[in-house]
Amino acid sequence: MMTQTDVRAKALEVYHLLTERYGERPLKPRRQPMHELISTILSQRTTNANEALAYQRMWDRFGSWEAIRDADVNELTEAIAPSNYPETKAPHIKETLRRIIEERGEANIDFLADLPLDQAMTWLMSLPGVGVKTASLVMLFCFSKPIMPVDTHVHRVSQRVGLIGAKVGTEAAHHVLLDLLPNEPYFLYNFHVANLKHGQQLCIWANPNCAPCPLKHLCDWYQASRAGKS
Repeated sequence: MMTQTDVRAKALEVYHLLTERYGERPLKPRRQPMHELISTILSQRTTNANEALAYQRMWDRFGSWEAIRDADVNELTEAIAPSNYPETKAPHIKETLRRIIEERGEANIDFLADLPLDQAMTWLMSLPGVGVKTASLVMLFCFSKPIMPVDTHVHRVSQRVGLIGAKVGTEAAHHVLLDLLPNEPYFLYNFHVANLKHGQQLCIWANPNCAPCPLKHLCDWYQASRAGKS
């Protein structure tokens, strides 16, 4: 049975092998945290292309955060229809904007950069439609904080390789992976990006393409399901 030290060593090897394949990126904070927050709400269970289309349609129709806050919920639902579950996301977006503008006096969350990370995460996750993945993404991508979003791709790759257990859900995986990985924003960012790319390109859900995978010798799923089989 692997010890926690063994799993940490495996996580580091996963990082080095995947960043060797997909490259490393500089962590450049994104300049529009409000855009990132609302876009990430739209992105839930939605493709990147449909998220971007929904955001653009919303902005083209209403033109300001205040107008989106005040929009008729049915009109906003129609505008963001390319995103899945728009009837749920529209009221979440309106209420999120209402609360931010009421508390901060404007649609601006830049103050989160100066809060302790745990306080910033708690504040974000108190907003409707904002869970740990969305809050983590905003804090890492916009403010370079040592936190990491775990999307379906990062979760799938980490689970198949054996960094997280078979019964560890996406929310719990945030805490498990953070405990395994160095507490460094650059590392966490590139671990996220590399695993996301790997999940999109090779370690896909239905039928993973294991032949060119650089993680085969580390991967619990491959060893159990495909190693030595024709």
